[in-house]
Amino acid sequence: MSAASFERGYNALKAQIDAPIASYFQSCVHCGICASACLFYEETKDPKYTPIHKLEPMRKVWEQEYTLWGRLMSAVGLRKKLTDDELAEWQELIYNSCTLCGRCSLVCPVGNDIVYMVRRIREGMVAAGHAPEGLIGASKRAVTIGSPMGVRLPALEAQIKRLEKSTDLKINMDKSDVDYLVLLSSMEIMNFPEYLEAIARIMRHAGKSWTLSSKAFEATNSGIQIGSFDIAKELVSRVVNAAEELRVKTVISPECGHAYTAIRWEGPNLMGRPFKFKVQHILEVLDDLREQGLLKTEGFAEGRMTFHDPCQLVRRGGVEEPPRRLMNMVVKDFVEMPDAGKWNWCCGGGGGVSSNEDAEELRTKAFKIKVDQIKPLKVDKLVTACANCRIIFEEGLEAYQMEDLPVIGLTEMLAEHLVETKGESA
Repeated sequence: MSAASFERGYNALKAQIDAPIASYFQSCVHCGICASACLFYEETKDPKYTPIHKLEPMRKVWEQEYTLWGRLMSAVGLRKKLTDDELAEWQELIYNSCTLCGRCSLVCPVGNDIVYMVRRIREGMVAAGHAPEGLIGASKRAVTIGSPMGVRLPALEAQIKRLEKSTDLKINMDKSDVDYLVLLSSMEIMNFPEYLEAIARIMRHAGKSWTLSSKAFEATNSGIQIGSFDIAKELVSRVVNAAEELRVKTVISPECGHAYTAIRWEGPNLMGRPFKFKVQHILEVLDDLREQGLLKTEGFAEGRMTFHDPCQLVRRGGVEEPPRRLMNMVVKDFVEMPDAGKWNWCCGGGGGVSSNEDAEELRTKAFKIKVDQIKPLKVDKLVTACANCRIIFEEGLEAYQMEDLPVIGLTEMLAEHLVETKGESA
């Protein structure tokens, strides 16, 4: 990243104020309803966590640079200019207490997309040098190494070797003209390698061809989280180039919420052109295979279970029914959380918050909202479809003395119930 300065940050903020953002500031009726949709406000009752308040530095720039009233007030000295100290003070509000979950945008009575605005204000924060150290480090590793956690290709190759040795599965690398290019998150490689095994079993079962790419196996996009267009574009372009070089039909986003947003929804805009391939989340792929009769399961998982909807998947991505159809294939006692689906509460670790050590205390406090959702259900397991959510749940449940509740991925659970037939080959 280029050297940061307040001047660069101010100019970046000014440049980010487009027509939608100007109209959002103009149409805001200051009702405060967005506060009740934010888990950080709900668990602290501190008004500074009201979502629209987090955008105050950008509102100040908009008013003074783009409105007649703001210019006049500034000219006569009745409005103070934005300062670097203010941006430093707002770092906590823009990064520590916002997961980009989108619940505030959903409840806004005038339709303001507050998440869109937070995403844009982060561009100014990065340019001004007020992004959290944890996210800066993750972004640098993503650009230079290819993974925000520093996972290199040899680490993935070691996981593949171990998997192929312990099973009869075959993992393809850089195979062209296949149905699917499978992306992974670093967390899945290092913390949940069972995901890759599940993918291999499901693809063999469905008779689909697939591959990983040695040039672009990482799906996590730190550029989206920190708020840097340049980094986000660089990371998306690696996937696009690999997919087009291998001539795959579909790129599969892994069990990672924001990775799906990055490649599916922001990707074409970042690249400035449509993709030559389709992008789907793994749950969309599994639901398609189910509908085509290519995903056959047997038996049911024991115990009472609930499903946590990852925010970027259900609220920002619209993938609400597929996980429920898939859950019902293998779970008899499936119970919904209160506020399930698009109204579900965030785990508290999205939007880069999980990479930000400064946010840990607040994140743990906000996780109580999930505890209050889960406890009354008396479930034996919690299922989700995001590796980041799984990590946050494991840490949060331990903090609230609920570590005995297992958290599992939906893809792995389905793979455990596949009908194995003779003659299946990788």
